[in-house]
Amino acid sequence: MTPSLRSLPRPWLALLIALLALGAALRLLNLNAPPLDFHSTRQLRNSLVARAIYYDLQPQADPQKRVLAESFERAVGQYEPPVTETIAGLTYLLIGRESFAVPRVYGTIFWLLAGVALFDLVRRALGPATALVSLAYYLVLPFAVQSSRSFQPDPLMTAAFVAGLSFLYRWTEAQTWKWAILAAALLGFAVLVKIVIVFLVIGAAIAAVWMVHGPRFWKSAQVWTMELSMALPALAYYVFGHPGRSSEYFLSWTVTLLKLIASPHFYADWLGFVGSLLGLVVVFLGLAGTILAPPRLRGILIGLWLGYLLYGLMLPFQMYTHSYYHLQLVPVVAMGFAPLVEAAIARATGLTPGGKAALAALATVLLAYQSWAARSVLVAEDFSGVPGTWVAIGEAIPADAEVIALIQDYGYDLMYWGWRKVALWPYSTELAEIKNADRDLGLQFADLTAGKDYFLVTAFGQLDKQPGLKEILDEYRIAAQGDGYVLYDLHGKR
Repeated sequence: MTPSLRSLPRPWLALLIALLALGAALRLLNLNAPPLDFHSTRQLRNSLVARAIYYDLQPQADPQKRVLAESFERAVGQYEPPVTETIAGLTYLLIGRESFAVPRVYGTIFWLLAGVALFDLVRRALGPATALVSLAYYLVLPFAVQSSRSFQPDPLMTAAFVAGLSFLYRWTEAQTWKWAILAAALLGFAVLVKIVIVFLVIGAAIAAVWMVHGPRFWKSAQVWTMELSMALPALAYYVFGHPGRSSEYFLSWTVTLLKLIASPHFYADWLGFVGSLLGLVVVFLGLAGTILAPPRLRGILIGLWLGYLLYGLMLPFQMYTHSYYHLQLVPVVAMGFAPLVEAAIARATGLTPGGKAALAALATVLLAYQSWAARSVLVAEDFSGVPGTWVAIGEAIPADAEVIALIQDYGYDLMYWGWRKVALWPYSTELAEIKNADRDLGLQFADLTAGKDYFLVTAFGQLDKQPGLKEILDEYRIAAQGDGYVLYDLHGKR
């Protein structure tokens, strides 16, 4: 039986705490900066929902702003239960104001707690030294640092997933009700937070159950309890609670885009994209290490990799466009390459003291470099002036005017800082070309601008990609323009 974390020798415990402190320090940089550093659309969407929850809970809130906040919440849609948004909204109420720091602090806490679970899992399978290397990758990978502190469900989903895997591994060791219930609760919660994790959860669960019970798994009361506990919360919300949204999402992002998987370019783009996020060599080391892992860990890793493959085939477009859809792969890769690290550590035990010191120095330099790279990403841009720009745009739009806009982030910036909602003119994107290859621009313009008073342009890069739209808008009088926007009056041509 592997001893508990509490019985770790002090040097290992000190290194564990130091790594966790480093991971926290990186994630707590620029806490109050606007959430525009990583997939701003998704972060602003969650910020709008959290604001609506906050205004609903706050008795002294401006009634007009409360109504607006609720309308914005409805406008952004709801595909997952608002778990992280509710936590943030309740905390806003506690501290008496909205704060971009709140979700970042929570995301950091979730990620660090899951890091402890990851360390414990790898330590049980391979040893504490290997576990520290896996944890270091998990904590300081620049992509992981940036995405794990972002305001979206994925950090909490991944954290619950990692904790659930740790308990699932413990269950394969002991098969007690305690570990069965904890594993099912955490993995089920991860699926509830965001259902895309279900593919990896199913892969790991099937592998664990098969390793423990084989073909007679159906006779185990623990297995049935785990399956129901993992499945029922997500089924209740996604299938029975919101069947329309779930089917719409499936049709839009899976059925419509399945043709992508027939192209070799899809797999090359997928692999290249993942490599840019996690390191292509490290990903392949994770695959190679899976083959060399001890049986219990190897079985779970094979289930996870197969689940990830199925996940990519079911959501092909996101696999090479949405980086945060790969966040859950970070701990899988960290576990996957661990057997290779274990072999290297075993080899290093025969080195001279000078050789060991050189190896430790190289590891320290690599850790420092990755940490510096992660820090550099977070401080690379200054977004402090952005809110004021959107406030000015909101003030420039006449009251009660109906507006359509070619605007970034689906207009969420304008909703959040300018307190104005607009109809959206579609972007020119690869996805739009796939879904709407044939269109008549004149008819589309007449249809989408019917009943609208103004056409707002803030996404000038998108306007350059649509020269036909630019020609049409040039026929109309400019009602207002300023830093970052032009407002066209649809009632008056030049």
